[in-house]
Amino acid sequence: MDLGLRGRRALVMGASKGLGRAIADSLAAEGVALVVSGREGASLDAVAAELRAAGAAAAHGVPADVASAADMDRLGDEALRLLGGVDILVLNHGGPPPGSALEITVDQIEAWFPRIVLHPIRLAMRLLPAMRERKWGRILTVGSTGMVQPIPNLALSNILRAGMVGWNKSLAGEVAAEGITCNILAPGSILTDRTVVTQGGIAAKRGVTLEEQLAERAKQIPAVRIGEGREFGPMAAFLASDHGAYVTGSIIRIDGGLIRSL
Repeated sequence: MDLGLRGRRALVMGASKGLGRAIADSLAAEGVALVVSGREGASLDAVAAELRAAGAAAAHGVPADVASAADMDRLGDEALRLLGGVDILVLNHGGPPPGSALEITVDQIEAWFPRIVLHPIRLAMRLLPAMRERKWGRILTVGSTGMVQPIPNLALSNILRAGMVGWNKSLAGEVAAEGITCNILAPGSILTDRTVVTQGGIAAKRGVTLEEQLAERAKQIPAVRIGEGREFGPMAAFLASDHGAYVTGSIIRIDGGLIRSL
């Protein structure tokens, strides 16, 4: 299906691997021009070359750390310089360490708030004025099913990502009439490095192997398996296209039916 994205320009954070890479792959296949970011410049150069080979109109790697406000400012400016504008912004980054609500500390909350909430919003606000001028834009936030239902042993993530839900919903209502949509992609258990870390932490507490824990996790999912990145990226591409123009302010679950609430 041609989503009509050729000619669009996207900035995808955390695109060197995992869910960010899955989104970048799907956008590249649609002919989107890309800037991809991550903390390691060498790996980004290789990713950019692979994206160009996969069909991206252009692809550039820009190293940036979401923990740094200055890096976020530089990332936004570099994306504008390299692409001439950003139509699609994908806010994606690693999550905080596992831990229960009883285990986390105030220091951890203060350390992770800029990475999960403040700095992604800072980047979005830097790029939003041009979207409003063009009367077209897409802001996609990669979140978690913890935004819908708190995930055990991920209390810090549950707490902080709730702030992004409120921001996304508030902004969506304010810019919808200007042709800009704001949505959250909420992955369930999809096999990424993050899943290995979180499920590995649970495995350690249970005294089982990671493989045993992943098998147990799969039993809790109606689809009875862990998802794959190729099942995640295309949803982002759809929401970024004109076909998704009437979807905004939403949390889209890609979770194999894990969340049972309505």
